[in-house]
Amino acid sequence: MTRRLRPPRGGRLLLFAGLLLFSACEQQAGTPPNHPSTPSEQTSAASAEVPLGRGFDFYVLSLSWSPSYCEAKGEDANRQQCLDGRPYAFVVHGLWPQFERGYPENCDGDREVDRETLRSLYDIMPSAGLIRHEWRKHGTCSGLSQEEYFRVLRQARERVVIPPEFRRLEDYQVVAPGAAEASFLKANPGLEPEDMAVTCDKRFLSEVRICMTKQLEFRACPEVDRRACRADKVVMPPVRGG
Repeated sequence: MTRRLRPPRGGRLLLFAGLLLFSACEQQAGTPPNHPSTPSEQTSAASAEVPLGRGFDFYVLSLSWSPSYCEAKGEDANRQQCLDGRPYAFVVHGLWPQFERGYPENCDGDREVDRETLRSLYDIMPSAGLIRHEWRKHGTCSGLSQEEYFRVLRQARERVVIPPEFRRLEDYQVVAPGAAEASFLKANPGLEPEDMAVTCDKRFLSEVRICMTKQLEFRACPEVDRRACRADKVVMPPVRGG
């Protein structure tokens, strides 16, 4: 009969200790594969990093179709925004603190915006005049420092996905406001019709306004929704050269 050899007692202890060490190292390496973070957990983590404003109920992120502004204003349009070499599409008009009815404006605070801050925003806001105006009229009412306000403004813009068909138009396009809204709803899961409004200025599509909580989650805003464009069709001029 063949005898089964047992490993030495000391060898078993070494094997057990090695398994414990491997387990500890695996836990330190990160989240176990069986427990990945969920989208809701990721959203909560991102929300925790948003500086919280004070003294209002929610935000409106206003995205302006820059070619409409430039064409409607003509010679009176801001040159920094509307020169032919500036291919702006949807740009940030502003991030507006709102009450459930009405909104605060022109609150107390430092009203100047330094050049470094201006330059840091030109990729999403097209002119120095607009940036200064938005800080003075709306940012001062956010309960945030200027640095915090513009950081939240950028975070709000990054929260919204622009539909691919609106990132660069090569020619004039006639659209129904409802179709433009549907494109934004499709591109942004969780966004509902009552959370936004498409606005128009005479015959042009002017803005897309999206309502958000102070944590930058989409939320309903009946007063904003009531101001949506009622036209059947509107024009979207093409993006300028560049």
